[in-house]
Amino acid sequence: MAQSDSCRSCPGRGAAPEAATKPDVRDVRIGETLGRIRYKLVVMSGKGGVGKSSVAVNVACALAADGARVGLLDVDLHGPSVPRMLGLTGAMGAGAEAAIAPKRFGDNLLVVSMQSLLSDPDSAVLWRGPMKTTAIRQFIADVDWGELDYLVIDSPPGTGDEHLTVLKTVPDALCLLVTTPQEISLADVRKTINFLQYANANILGVVENMSGLACPYCHKEIELFKKGGGEAMARDYGLDFLGAVPLDPATVVAGDLGRPVVLLEGESPARQAFLALAQAVAQACRTSLEAAAYPRP
Repeated sequence: MAQSDSCRSCPGRGAAPEAATKPDVRDVRIGETLGRIRYKLVVMSGKGGVGKSSVAVNVACALAADGARVGLLDVDLHGPSVPRMLGLTGAMGAGAEAAIAPKRFGDNLLVVSMQSLLSDPDSAVLWRGPMKTTAIRQFIADVDWGELDYLVIDSPPGTGDEHLTVLKTVPDALCLLVTTPQEISLADVRKTINFLQYANANILGVVENMSGLACPYCHKEIELFKKGGGEAMARDYGLDFLGAVPLDPATVVAGDLGRPVVLLEGESPARQAFLALAQAVAQACRTSLEAAAYPRP
């Protein structure tokens, strides 16, 4: 049917397209939140069981202990472990400027995890993609993070919905890849690198965890799971190798205590390695061309 002259002259004509371009309120809040965070680190691994959460927690705690303001966001929605590794219990409360106040660990570390929203910590989270996407965006937009030097994001294994959501929501994220030395782990990390290349994501560097065993008796190093595979892979791909962390009984003690090994008293091979790793991560962030080139509001 031909459009009448009265329709053509209607003052409301063309209003609908303008309304469609109105920015989403949550997108605006996400932009404001990320604008107050200097560096965003996504800790990833292609395979489970390589100690990714241990790396994320200890690096975050070491940076915080060095005086940086750090946020630790656990987006492993189906298997959150960060609060348990830090000895944090109870639910998150209401924030001052946002809907949710993160849990606090020490003076400089703020923590957000799905674990802190569950009434029963042993409950399974039966969510599909859209719900997970909404939760992750809410963890950024609706949490009172404040001004941060670092936001460390602990992701689940693999390359799924959570990773796609994080990389889309945080376009200037720097990815830290965790692997163990053996080929079964390296093969999955190579797939992760391929995924990040397709996603045009920034890779900060590679960490080799469980790199040898520090014997508590003779203090010598045993190549229990081989050694050097992660460093060789980083060299092959032209990536920075940021450090190696050995297996150490002290990490087991720390896990049982709900306290990161970097905060335990006394020296241990794992503690020394994590402290050195945190320094390497901080230096890599400061010299990252991607982080420096990304426009900040």
